[in-house]
Amino acid sequence: MHDLEKENRVNYLANILLKSSKINNYNDMENKEAWTLAHSFNDLEDSFKKVLTELFPKLRNTEIQETEINDLLLDIGEEFRHIIYHIKDPKFFKYLFDSD
Repeated sequence: MHDLEKENRVNYLANILLKSSKINNYNDMENKEAWTLAHSFNDLEDSFKKVLTELFPKLRNTEIQETEINDLLLDIGEEFRHIIYHIKDPKFFKYLFDSD
């Protein structure tokens, strides 16, 4: 996806999310929560697609070698790290990690 297309997707979604007073309650002087959520959702969608359509299918390959498995598991872990970051980043979803 090109940067302009990504920016357009984020802008489109942020403008929809700006309609929510619950989301806007998390705004501060520097950031609008709708934009944070829109950016996070866009990146989450990309990461989920990568895990589901690229990484997991490689793991199912019966010809895969041990070193490839280890490298692939590291790649999956890094995508999971990215996913966790984008779930934790918005203030709106902080309640999900209250027990951490």
